[in-house]
Amino acid sequence: MAVSPAAVQVGRRQRKMHDKQSRIFEAAATLFAESGFEGVTTQQISDRADIAAGTLFRYAASKGELLLMVYNEQLRTAIDAGAVAARTEPDPAAAVCAMVAPVLLAAEQRPENTAIYQRELLFGSPTECYRAEGLALVARLESAIADRLAAEARNLAPEHLAEHARRAGRSVFAVLHLALVQPSTGAHPDHDALADLRGQIDQIVAGFLISLGRQ
Repeated sequence: MAVSPAAVQVGRRQRKMHDKQSRIFEAAATLFAESGFEGVTTQQISDRADIAAGTLFRYAASKGELLLMVYNEQLRTAIDAGAVAARTEPDPAAAVCAMVAPVLLAAEQRPENTAIYQRELLFGSPTECYRAEGLALVARLESAIADRLAAEARNLAPEHLAEHARRAGRSVFAVLHLALVQPSTGAHPDHDALADLRGQIDQIVAGFLISLGRQ
């Protein structure tokens, strides 16, 4: 079947848009990694991507949104890696630790960028599409944690198990959030962030199981 000229034109336009978005992503990711969020300007990103500054803002409304775009991919990759690692862990606390450890380890590459990313997720504009995407990734991680804990406690058949598990999943992300921003705040400089996170997860999981009647 012949393709109409209009369809060909749309396909070309979409490929061009995808190419520009890919160049913007690569430029922003490279510059944020090299110089940190504060050390990079949107002009530098547009120059590196070889596009006009006005074109850049068609794909991201601000530098903060560019950071969200880049770090959403980092978070997605870390969540995927954690999901794979957790499959081999029979202990629920160890499984949850395996889920979140890649997120913390990835964040250590540029702690200041991570802190700003967390700030943008929590307090950014509700209209930013990349913020919505990041929040969806957080919800995905929380749900995966809740599902793993619910599976562990399924045989207890407590009332409102899913709600208990959901709260525990959110609690785990809350302590993960604090661990992510800790290096940039200077708080507890002598503490091993991953070891602290594991200890807190142990407590959350233990509390979750005890609250369901498992001693």
